[in-house]
Amino acid sequence: MPEKKRAVLAFSGGLDTTYCALHMALDHGYEVHTVTVNTGGFDTTALQDIEQHALKLGAARHVSLDRTGEFYRRCVRYLIFGNVLRGNAYPLSVSAERIFQAEAIARYAKEIGAEAIVHGSTGAGNDQVRFDTVFHILLPGVDVLTPIRDQGLSRDEEIAWLQAHGVHMDWEKAAYSINRGLWGTSVGGRETLTSSEPLPEHAWPTQLSRTGSEEITLGFENGELREVDGRKYQSPVDAILAVEGKAAPYAVGRGMHVGDTIIGLKGRVGFEAAAPHLIIAAHRQLEKHTLTRHQQLLKEQVAITYGSLVHEAQFLEPAARDIEALLEQSQRTVNGRVRLLLAPYRFEVLGVESPNDLMSGQFGAYGESNTLWTGDDVRGFSRIYSNQLMMYVSVNGDPHED
Repeated sequence: MPEKKRAVLAFSGGLDTTYCALHMALDHGYEVHTVTVNTGGFDTTALQDIEQHALKLGAARHVSLDRTGEFYRRCVRYLIFGNVLRGNAYPLSVSAERIFQAEAIARYAKEIGAEAIVHGSTGAGNDQVRFDTVFHILLPGVDVLTPIRDQGLSRDEEIAWLQAHGVHMDWEKAAYSINRGLWGTSVGGRETLTSSEPLPEHAWPTQLSRTGSEEITLGFENGELREVDGRKYQSPVDAILAVEGKAAPYAVGRGMHVGDTIIGLKGRVGFEAAAPHLIIAAHRQLEKHTLTRHQQLLKEQVAITYGSLVHEAQFLEPAARDIEALLEQSQRTVNGRVRLLLAPYRFEVLGVESPNDLMSGQFGAYGESNTLWTGDDVRGFSRIYSNQLMMYVSVNGDPHED
């Protein structure tokens, strides 16, 4: 018999990739090699369960690749430096990690000499572009196969096909597409296809389990989270997980993002991102105290561009490296601790302590006193500051007079 062609499948163990694994083996005769790329969303037990599931489906081999540290080092830290929230809400949870998953899968496919790469994206979302783009960049000429997209399958149709082939899963859970990662979790389902319906409480992966309120203190060194409630962390990844562990039980960081997709549709997705929202809020507040006005203005402009490059499958664009260099340079004085208050479904920033605080009392207290100028200094400054507009009004008249 001729040797079967090898296909590498990006495998999460969910509904879409379960369908792909079985479909590619049964209907197309491929030797399917499944790959799970962990970017912070799976623990050891979950990875073992995914492997067993893949092998039961007939995968020739399954591997788990951990890219959590690389994901933080090459991307998440810059999302923090830039305080990146798409639409002022979404911390790019899934869109950021997809590039790293695609890179790892492309390298593995090249390593084993696969003739095809398979992913379970639909034809209506951003992920198809993210995976396709990276595969075409890193493995030009390799077939990229997308059964869900090519057949235009609905989730109900996938479930019916799998049931007909004897596959047993938690079908109620399969009604929602949930993607976990270090930088948050996305939730998609029937409600997110509408413009008006909220996700039901049971659809959120993390339920409210803590009441009352408590404080949490985050410590930053050169813009990176290094301390949580007085405990120092060598790895910022561990610090992020510590924040998540304390904040997630309050069900904070939930939201519904509505935005323009790469393919031109309006898209809506639920997300929960307790740690990202707390960290970005604390980091932004610390920057307000430690950066100059023009540093903040410049950062805001380039951060929007950086977020768009990451979200829209252009992370490998060299301009992204240029922005990262600027963002990293800006963090030299972003040092200190930020106190926040946690409560059910909400949090607030309480205050900042920093050795680089430009609000230092040695220069004065806003609205109360100062040590740097006199009343006459301000009188002269205000006269010069108003000169050009004074001349405009003198020549053209008061623009608000009829």
